[in-house]
Amino acid sequence: MATARKVIITSAVTGAIHTPSMSPHLPVTADEIADAAIGAAEAGAAIVHMHARHPEDGRPSQDPAHFEPILARLKANTDAVINITTGGSPHMTVEERMRPVMAFSPELASLNMGSMNFGLYPMLDRFSEFTHEWERQGLENSRDLVFKNTFADIERILEIGNANDTRFEFECYDISHLNNLAHFHARGLARGPLFVQSVFGLLGGIGGHPEDLMHMRRTADRLFGEAYEWSILGAGRNQLPLATIGSAMGSHVRVGLEDSLWIGPGQLAVSNAEQVSRIRTILEALNFEVATPDEAREMLQLKGRDKVGF
Repeated sequence: MATARKVIITSAVTGAIHTPSMSPHLPVTADEIADAAIGAAEAGAAIVHMHARHPEDGRPSQDPAHFEPILARLKANTDAVINITTGGSPHMTVEERMRPVMAFSPELASLNMGSMNFGLYPMLDRFSEFTHEWERQGLENSRDLVFKNTFADIERILEIGNANDTRFEFECYDISHLNNLAHFHARGLARGPLFVQSVFGLLGGIGGHPEDLMHMRRTADRLFGEAYEWSILGAGRNQLPLATIGSAMGSHVRVGLEDSLWIGPGQLAVSNAEQVSRIRTILEALNFEVATPDEAREMLQLKGRDKVGF
């Protein structure tokens, strides 16, 4: 008897793309971020992708002191895989971005697979009122911003992760990023099974059309064959449509307030858990099963929650 395919849901809880003024539901403080991640895990997310923020004004932070209380609560309250960012913010240096992964040696960490223009400034057409001036400045400055991820940067991050047996969510915003990943895989630095997170719909990367998704899939299949697990990240309004299309084609899915503030046209999502519940409903309607954290660990060959540094 055939068994249902298991799909990993990742929830990206908060991040550098959206600012606190854009939604009252975006978690900012350590307690809010921990509550949001625990809620997402309870709704079905096997992996929670973690950023932290300065509690005073919500600026993205890679200070391990801002991660520590979040990680402590997650370790005590959920068995979900905790995936710590090495992206941080495009405005940070690589050294700043690596601080929490070096401090906490997680099972999984994100890794952007190439330098790129990272245009967030079109959000100024939608959002005009901000509580903190850094929010407006950050969006405006993205007109002249290259998110730096050189080959040397990627190599350094891989070496640090490999030394701690941390595996990576390889975030690929364009076809060139897949080729970069193939280069590091061939050198033995990017170790399989590769967890390839295809990112769609951010200005500077590949678009959000289903044909773009198909192009990414065909290219990844050609480069990696059976040596990878594929996941879909659609930004903004692309989140649920592309996750649905991708899952029907064999992908895992990522949803969350880092990637999209919305649950429907003009309707803000009230939580990460709401977005997880929505995609879970879709997956189950397609007769897929939602993977548990331990099933995700097995698929991605992670080291286990007892071997992290928090």
